[in-house]
Amino acid sequence: MITATLARNSIFMVVLSVLCWGESIQAARMRLVLNETDVYRELAPPVWARGAVACFWVRRGDGDPVRVLPDACTDIVWRTGGAPMVAGPDTRAWVSPTRPGELIMGARLLPGAGGAALGVPLAELRDTGVPLDALGLGHTVTESTLVQATLRLVAAAPPDPAVQAAASLLLGPGERVDSLAASLGFSERQLRRRFLDAVGYGPKTLQRVLRLRRFLVSGGACTDGLARAAVEAGYADQAHLSRECRALTGLTAAELVAR
Repeated sequence: MITATLARNSIFMVVLSVLCWGESIQAARMRLVLNETDVYRELAPPVWARGAVACFWVRRGDGDPVRVLPDACTDIVWRTGGAPMVAGPDTRAWVSPTRPGELIMGARLLPGAGGAALGVPLAELRDTGVPLDALGLGHTVTESTLVQATLRLVAAAPPDPAVQAAASLLLGPGERVDSLAASLGFSERQLRRRFLDAVGYGPKTLQRVLRLRRFLVSGGACTDGLARAAVEAGYADQAHLSRECRALTGLTAAELVAR
């Protein structure tokens, strides 16, 4: 259920009103809200944009830092009192501070979509954040225009279809990176170059990040312990899971499941 605090949030209502496409606000809430807590909410993009945009999101700062885990996505972010930023694809976790009452909103671009939409090789933005002005796009984004601006960017420059096909294959736990390029009709060098531009890192790193996300989704629901959860997510064993969790998030597998 949507809390009264965030339902009254003007930025949330701006995002929702843009996405409702003629529906009532209440109907749009039921259809578009993907994930929510007292301080955070994700909203689905229009159907036509779902190959490029994972979600739009809104967060209300409560003074507690937020640990951001790698997800292979690139975010366009606006926050109270700051210039719009691009948060590039991460290969490790980082901590984002928040201020009580601060409003933060973002557009999350899927793997393969960010490079084309922003007009920059995403390898240049890996593990870093840059002002949108540095990409010549800062004038297009405010708290009231982020949704429309993002949709215009992805409509004008669609994702690399080869990279998205590769990313879809890597969503499965059994896909092998060493045979990925050949299955798509590319050399390994060609595919890696396209990945660096469109995703920000190579297929092997994307596989590691997506495998972590599989564990984060399913690990807490596994009743047979971490060893079984590791195998189901695509890790060789629990020790492999433990090493990867530490390397990518700075936390143990048990700590991640308990979050």
